[in-house]
Order: sequence, then C-alpha cells, then structure tokens
Amino acid sequence: MGFYNDVILPRQRAARAAQGRVLEIGVGSGRNLPFYGATVTQLVGLEPAPRLLDMARHAPRLETPVDLVEASAEAMPIENRSIDTVLTTWTMCSIPDVDRAMTEARRVLKPGGKLIFVEHGRAPEPNVRWWQDRLTPAWMRISGGCHLNRDIADILTRNGFRIDEMRTGYMNGLKPMTFMYEGQASPR
Repeated sequence: MGFYNDVILPRQRAARAAQGRVLEIGVGSGRNLPFYGATVTQLVGLEPAPRLLDMARHAPRLETPVDLVEASAEAMPIENRSIDTVLTTWTMCSIPDVDRAMTEARRVLKPGGKLIFVEHGRAPEPNVRWWQDRLTPAWMRISGGCHLNRDIADILTRNGFRIDEMRTGYMNGLKPMTFMYEGQASPR
C-alpha cells in the first residue's frame, strides 16, 4: 500500500506495456498518447465525448497511426477478435454500464490478447468503503459519473477475464478517492 505517488508513472507503465493493435477505451484528451512505444502498430482511441476527442487530436503522439473514434465503450464499433491490447486508465469508474463495456473489451480482444488497466476504485478497509459508498452519489454528479466504489478486480473477473497480475495501493490524497488497481488481465 502507498506506492502510488505520481499519476504519470502508472500511465507510462500501462501505455508502454501495450503492443500490436491497441484499443484505448476512454482516450479522453489524449494524455496517454505520448507514452505508447514502438511495439504499437496501430492505436484506436475510443471516446464518447466530442470535446475530448478534439483535444486528443491535438495531443502529442507517437509516430504510429492513431484512429480516434467517437463511440461508447458499451457498443464498440470494432471487429471481433481484432485487438491485441485493450488499455483503460481512470476510465472504468465513469462508464455507465461497465459490465457491458468489459464484455465488449473481451469480444474485441484476439486470442492471447491482454487488457491493461490503471483504475481507482473500492478500497479494502471497511471504514474507507463506508465513505466511498456514501460519497459516490454526490461525487457522480460533480465528476462526470465517476464511481468511487467500483471493485475493479470483481468487474474484470465477473466479465470473463483472468487477472494475470495486479498491484493495489493508495495514491496521495483522500483515501476514498485514491485506492488504485494496476495490472493486466486476459480473456478466459
């Protein structure tokens, strides 16, 4: 616990671990784009918010072809088994139907593909979870639908993923908002 001191480092680790044809769910303003490595042959950035996609179009990026697509994670316009790596960073908290989105992520992954994630969510301590549950309804209204209390490991496993590696811990800040999950999962 307590090994997350900088938001950039997890982003860099996650993007650099991606390879092949990559789908980034919730590309947002493009904060991860500069961190992808030479092992990425194509990047598809999925984002439902047009304003954020406009920002991503102007973000620094790698030399690899980048296709930015305005679409929901719950209904991805991506072919079955066509993606080598799915990446999510601080995204699962705000997807309205996260179970459907993870089912879609599993659908688009090739056999042997992987899902790389850096997400905040449900903490292990009962006192922190109590606060997360009480704060989430108001927090969702002021933070674009963000849930403080989603159990990322449970979301992945109940939607057909096997967690291959995972680290958890707190970033600096208030505990109800900063419990992190970082790792990789593969379709079962």
